[in-house]
Amino acid sequence: MSQSSETSNHSGNLKSNCLSYPEVIAQSISVLAPSTVPAAVLGLIFVSAGNGTWLSFLLGLIGLLFVIANINQFARRSASPGSLYTYTVKGLGPTVGVLSGWALLLGYTLTGMSTLCGFAIFSQLLLAKLGLHTQILPLFALGVIIAYFIAHKDIQLSAKMMLVFEGVSLVAILLLGALIWRQKGFALDRDQLTLKGVTPGGVLTGIVLVVFGFSGFESSTALGDEAKDPLRSIPRSLIQSTLISGAFFILMSYLIILGFKDSGIDLGKTDAPLDILAPRTGVGFLGTLIEVGALLSFFSCTLACINSTARIVFSMARHGLFHDALGAAHVKNETPHIAVGISALITFLVPSLVYLSGIHVFDAQGYFGTISTFGFLLVYLLVSIAAPAYLRQLGKLRKIDVLFAVLAVGFMILPVLGSVGIPGSTLFPPLDYPNNILVWIFLGYMAVGLSWLWIQKARTPKLTHSLRDSIEQIHVKFGDVKSEPEQEPAAVLNK
Repeated sequence: MSQSSETSNHSGNLKSNCLSYPEVIAQSISVLAPSTVPAAVLGLIFVSAGNGTWLSFLLGLIGLLFVIANINQFARRSASPGSLYTYTVKGLGPTVGVLSGWALLLGYTLTGMSTLCGFAIFSQLLLAKLGLHTQILPLFALGVIIAYFIAHKDIQLSAKMMLVFEGVSLVAILLLGALIWRQKGFALDRDQLTLKGVTPGGVLTGIVLVVFGFSGFESSTALGDEAKDPLRSIPRSLIQSTLISGAFFILMSYLIILGFKDSGIDLGKTDAPLDILAPRTGVGFLGTLIEVGALLSFFSCTLACINSTARIVFSMARHGLFHDALGAAHVKNETPHIAVGISALITFLVPSLVYLSGIHVFDAQGYFGTISTFGFLLVYLLVSIAAPAYLRQLGKLRKIDVLFAVLAVGFMILPVLGSVGIPGSTLFPPLDYPNNILVWIFLGYMAVGLSWLWIQKARTPKLTHSLRDSIEQIHVKFGDVKSEPEQEPAAVLNK
């Protein structure tokens, strides 16, 4: 077994060279959780984009491919459990890099909390059909305990289960889409294809929500120590998981809008469109199958988020940013077991306390998802700025690299403006209560992260220097590894 890319005085290392490509891509797809978009988010996008919903997904997909082109400038040259945190440190320095690590931790942790709420909601729904009525808190505990056991035991077990669970969910929804289209005589919807009633502003606003749906596509970068041939498998997983999910989103948005056409039901006012369409197909068990698929998808996402969070905590602990114990790996399982335990505990405690405070679990799901998105947006912006800075350090910066960085940053500004709002704007209006408070919660969290970094630097004056050296060693380690040939970004995107 090779040494971890971030060894220090900490005990144990992660299991190296163990995850096959399907298992690597399963991590990104599970955090991305594509099946939850048509199940719960599509109606919100339709309100803005209408018959141009598919176009919002297409343009969002293209924009995120620019972001991926920048991430892959790092991923094709080095790999570690630190994910985009280590990339940003390399490009923009320790302070900005550590802030990106804090933002990424928030993104994964709160995404896991949001999907844990979804797991509990669908568990209650399915158990009610069996005549069983269960409280939310035991379901929270059940989901987290199972996820902890799997994440603690073996990363390969986690990956295989996530791959199967997400696959079941996607197949069930695609089956529904096929039945909807058959019911419509496999007709083409001219209103959607000709963008009837669609406005540019509506499509633009739809893109803001679309980016939320893609959040988490980069999570396989946290498997840098454990993936086989990481300099090839991780960049491929980012591109292919996004393309697969994007194609799924475009297809299902088209079919679901077609299914609601002439139904007399407003898709924009529907929280669960699949529950309405499933009984209309004439296949009675399909609705229950989709609910089971959604349940498995929510669980897979919670598990994947615990895995990602734990590996970033593990990496940051080995850089001196957290307690040494969090940088330990289990001797037998070769997993970051203590970081996994802390991640799982937080994933359970926060939703439980929010629920006990009187906030409905469905509302809590939305709040967690919204705040987590702020973290992802900040990281995507920073890594897109870091990429050209990094290439310049290497002496390999080209005009086309600068262009892709500018396009990525310009694209990411759209969801940022949509998330915080612009006073007096009708396109991006200021957020209403309580969503406007969520922005301040995020900013407060980031202020805590910055304060923590200052405290650690005061306690350990050489922290910044050792952090730079540690991450530099990761890149030196891969310096002699033959990765993919240098390619034009356009070639990488078309790969």
